Amino acid sequence: MKNLLEYILIHLVENPEEVKVEETEQDGVFYYTIHVHPDDTGRVIGKRGSTINAIRNIAKVRAVREGVRIQINIETEEAKPNEVVEAKN
Repeated sequence: MKNLLEYILIHLVENPEEVKVEETEQDGVFYYTIHVHPDDTGRVIGKRGSTINAIRNIAKVRAVREGVRIQINIETEEAKPNEVVEAKN
């Protein structure tokens, strides 16, 4: 699955050398976190999330065929989990 996601993303973004997909497994669910160059984040998400939803649908088809559960997330530079963002006045 990780290879499939990397293949799709590399051909979608303008900075393919910065594409990274992290895979973790917890309680039988595989979590995939996508990291791309900040300029490519919008390209991966697409208008109203259409591109990332299409990627998730493709991955879901493969996951069903393999009999596994998956979740795909995009990590952006602006809002990393557990990071405090300070507002400037």
